[in-house]
Amino acid sequence: MRKQFFLSLLLAFAMLIPSVTSAQKANKLSGKEKKQGWVLLFNGKNFDGWRQCNGTAMPANWVIEEDAMKVVIGEGKKPGQGANGDILYAPKKFKNFELSIDWKASKMANSGIFYNVREVPGKPIYYAAPEVQVLDNVDATDNKIDSHLAGSLYDMLAADPKTVKPVGEWNTIVIKMKDGKVTHVQNGVEVCSYTLWTPEWDKMVAASKFKTFPGFTEGIAKEGYIGLQDHGYPVWFRNIKIREM
Repeated sequence: MRKQFFLSLLLAFAMLIPSVTSAQKANKLSGKEKKQGWVLLFNGKNFDGWRQCNGTAMPANWVIEEDAMKVVIGEGKKPGQGANGDILYAPKKFKNFELSIDWKASKMANSGIFYNVREVPGKPIYYAAPEVQVLDNVDATDNKIDSHLAGSLYDMLAADPKTVKPVGEWNTIVIKMKDGKVTHVQNGVEVCSYTLWTPEWDKMVAASKFKTFPGFTEGIAKEGYIGLQDHGYPVWFRNIKIREM
């Protein structure tokens, strides 16, 4: 009986080994993902391909940590004060795509993910691009408005806050944009759906803080860069991957 028990235990352990060893590493694509057309925008080692918005080099307040790119508080800045550290993936503009990013917030953190970014000299990244909010929903100072919570189309369309994991845990946001139709899927749950360049979109803009931004009133670009925001709080990003459709 004892021998049979140990044999069963050994078999169970052996069955676990493949699942452990085959676990996908950060910033790596599986064979299936490669066949599906996914490409990495961040290799986990350096900032190849990335630069400051309206700049030529990476800002000093970005570092590599925990196999992730991390924005930190800029030198001489207080929490909540960005250091002009908004960044773009510069080699290519994207039009129809599916973008997946893992993000992790520090306490009180605030940041954002941007798509269809159009650089406007002298203007911040959010001046002419939709923002998918990244936030510590519990302690961030900007948590009083539903459409300012994590996963939301910032200041326009609210995401379900129950889909967000707490500070210190990784979240995954997938942004899909096809011919103007956009969805946000947060940790496996669709939390936002809208269509750019429509009367409904124009109404949302008119009811938001972007109603006086020419970058919005003149129309969001039909294609653009992927971008990440420096809002003066530590935030990590990894597994940044995209596939064009």
